[in-house]
Amino acid sequence: MLRTEFIRNNTELVKKGLIKRNWSEDRCAILEEVITLDDQRKKIQTSSDSLLHEMNLLSGQIGDLYKSGRREEAEVLKAKVGELKENSKELESKLKEAVDNIEAKLLTIPNVPNELVPFGNSEEENEVYKDWTEALPDLGDNALAHWELAEKYNLIDFKLGVKIAGSGFPLFRNKGSKLQRALINFFLDEASKAGYEEVVPPLLVNAPTATATGNLPDKEGQMYVAERDELYLIPTAEVPVTNIFRDVILNEADFPQKLTAYTPCFRREAGSYGSDVKGLNRVHQFDKIEIVQIAHPANSYDVHQEMLDHVEGLLQKLELPYRILRLCGGDLTFTSALTYDFEVYSAGQKKWLEVSSVSNFETYQSNRLKLRYKNSEGKKQLAHTLNGSALALARIIAAIFENNQTEQGIKVPAVLVPYIGFDWIN
Repeated sequence: MLRTEFIRNNTELVKKGLIKRNWSEDRCAILEEVITLDDQRKKIQTSSDSLLHEMNLLSGQIGDLYKSGRREEAEVLKAKVGELKENSKELESKLKEAVDNIEAKLLTIPNVPNELVPFGNSEEENEVYKDWTEALPDLGDNALAHWELAEKYNLIDFKLGVKIAGSGFPLFRNKGSKLQRALINFFLDEASKAGYEEVVPPLLVNAPTATATGNLPDKEGQMYVAERDELYLIPTAEVPVTNIFRDVILNEADFPQKLTAYTPCFRREAGSYGSDVKGLNRVHQFDKIEIVQIAHPANSYDVHQEMLDHVEGLLQKLELPYRILRLCGGDLTFTSALTYDFEVYSAGQKKWLEVSSVSNFETYQSNRLKLRYKNSEGKKQLAHTLNGSALALARIIAAIFENNQTEQGIKVPAVLVPYIGFDWIN
């Protein structure tokens, strides 16, 4: 979340950022509310500090009076200290209430967009940053969608998934399962080659963990909740992996921190409907490899580019046509300062499918995480956090099925053959 002092010292900058996110002028009034609440907090803090100082002085005088035999005077001051303690407790309560009120406001304010983020109201206004579309497959009108190919070759059983769990929980089988496993191993191996440490995190997290990465309170309606145990199923490995660094103080020599994880991901996707949810287009459970970096603020955007290059390299090796979009203010996620989405072309549906988001959060998450580092002068400062999908499997599989379909079957991308053990799915 944003820091109160940052809002105070950069009010117009923050306001411009919120307007880029399509906030109204009236809604931006929350910035002044935060500053006013912080002014009140400072007054309470000053009164509390003054009271504690007075209590310390009186306590010293009481000791001297007892030593000199002036007991009655000591008892008078002792009674006064008792009254001051009660006042101090009241001020402590007011101070906690003020701090809680400020934090409640701050939790509702999104990150300030980077200057590269374009203006726009929705995904239709995202900018095409780069593409690799020289050979978009044109399979004609008889090309099958991936759910039809999955049924034809017995690769995914969507109906059985509905029976077992419900809509949006596909059941992979036979060569469909093997392709899934091959992709997971390929993506993890590529991440390891790029210097990422592989970890296996928990699939459920507590509320402080989800809050630290900005999933609470912003995305509460999109997460599955184990209410009895007050735990949340992870929507992405970013949540537990980034929290490895909660309440951690790094040294400058510790940068960069590079972690990768394979996990299933769980999202309710409330409100989704129509062709966008058919087959693997939008599911409630899917597998994904996540890459996370903790970076020095001075070079976090170089790190961001490095992560973009990594994801782009994966798509090139899979020989999938893709494009990279720079998200506009209206489509930017709550916590992100700058996000690029990767989309692959789906030849059977003749549409683009998002398969990755690569984001720089700057200090927004690290402020919640209390993730800091000591600079060369020994001063503690907030680190930058970044993450990206490398990659989400469901739509990658959909694109592989659709783009590589032939009369003989589905051609397996050459880079996956050593992992899967066969060239064709038929």
